[in-house]
Amino acid sequence: MLQTSEIRQRMQTIEHTIHHAADACAHANGVPMDLKDCMQQMDQRSHQIMQEMQSADESRMMECVDELEQMGDKARDACKRAGNVNPDLQQAVMQVHQQLSNLKHQIH
Repeated sequence: MLQTSEIRQRMQTIEHTIHHAADACAHANGVPMDLKDCMQQMDQRSHQIMQEMQSADESRMMECVDELEQMGDKARDACKRAGNVNPDLQQAVMQVHQQLSNLKHQIH
């Protein structure tokens, strides 16, 4: 089990990755609206979660990671449905999903 400080640090890195993926998604051409929406919502929620985590206990931190991981699943699925997403953008979305999935498995 990771320490709460390690979870916060990992989430900070993930929040940064989410923000860059959401920004890339918002500025890329031909990105389906559902993918843009998923990434925008994830970007906003990750920022809120980082604020919550400053005083959260371990169980609440786990809930936050689970919530973001589910959002990451939706973004990954939207990316797959889109089919012809820019490879760099697709990689960014998949990286977000992978980081969240890895963290979730490490804390459960």
